[in-house]
Amino acid sequence: MNNYETVFILTPVLSDAQMKEAVEKFKNLLTEQGAEIVNEEDWGLRKMAYPIDKKTTGFYTFLEFNADPSVVEKLELNFRRDERVIRFLTVKQDKFAFEYAEKRRNKGGKKQEAYAQATENVKSKKQEKAEPVETEVESNEKED
Repeated sequence: MNNYETVFILTPVLSDAQMKEAVEKFKNLLTEQGAEIVNEEDWGLRKMAYPIDKKTTGFYTFLEFNADPSVVEKLELNFRRDERVIRFLTVKQDKFAFEYAEKRRNKGGKKQEAYAQATENVKSKKQEKAEPVETEVESNEKED
């Protein structure tokens, strides 16, 4: 089994439910064919570098998976048949790209954990700062 990553762009006229349904369709296709989905990222609605079919934006989705080459052929055939897909690109990862993808996934997880921890720290600091400010106000009132 080889490591692959694919990015596909869905037409911007879809609702969120339709977009998620299309992504699930392709994920189910991969799992039914015996592929293992390693990572999925929804990049959301983004502006494209140039118009495609008179559309300047699209819903970008990124999938990393382990599969046999025959699975990729079936996936790309379904991409071509589905009119919701504007563009797609599937790439086989070499060992360096695979290592980089692992680092990126772990780094993203650490960033999210760090962000959550930072927001908790900010909230706790605001609560700590709020208490002394109230006591100072009370002490100023007593002096007057």
